[in-house]
Amino acid sequence: TPDLLPSDITGTNIFDMESQRFVFRPGPLFAHVVLADEINRTSPKVQSAMLEAMGEKQVTADNVSHPLDDLFFVIATQNPLDLAGTYPLPTPQLDRFLFKLVMKHIAREAELDVLASYPTPTLARAAEAETVQRGELLSARRTMREGVVIHPLFRECLVDLAHALRADPRTLQGASTRALVLMLPALQAHALIMGRDYVSPDDLAAIAPHVFAHRLTLAPGGVRAEAIIHDALVPQLERLSRVTR
Repeated sequence: TPDLLPSDITGTNIFDMESQRFVFRPGPLFAHVVLADEINRTSPKVQSAMLEAMGEKQVTADNVSHPLDDLFFVIATQNPLDLAGTYPLPTPQLDRFLFKLVMKHIAREAELDVLASYPTPTLARAAEAETVQRGELLSARRTMREGVVIHPLFRECLVDLAHALRADPRTLQGASTRALVLMLPALQAHALIMGRDYVSPDDLAAIAPHVFAHRLTLAPGGVRAEAIIHDALVPQLERLSRVTR
């Protein structure tokens, strides 16, 4: 909400009467997964506090840095900017989000399933699912990074793709180097989900629009970011089509 303060999410120092000293009390950011609902309703000061957490995986309170968990990441939703009480997210913060996914209305069958679950909410049933342990997540990430092969040509194509997006006259600002760095594990993750131990051009085609679209600042003219990405992506996919394991 607009009245949220940075210390409400990062944590604050509380004076402990017993020890007669200040003790840091961690805020909600000290978690593996942070869900920030309607994130663009918070003030620019709170957005600034999120930058350090998302970029450096730490928060600073009273000039003391406190590390976040190695598995820390943020999932956020946002309201349309034409709604009252919303603030545009700063470009550096947008760049720290790997993907932007547009959520559409669910299918008819899914809505029927939601109604059929009444009065037991679907979320209540989901809460009963088995919890994944931290060690399992670390092991899965290590397996992905070490076991899923990326052909060297992918790195060249990613750089050329970014340069094409920056040079396109339909964009005022293109993709950052951070986007390219984050793209590599994203490609590996998609390949692993698809049951492969190597990255293919299909992985790049599937995730590139979601990685780059929210990072582009478009020039006036009404062209969608997805169309610009498609035009820059096609030549790189043609180059990669010759790549084998």
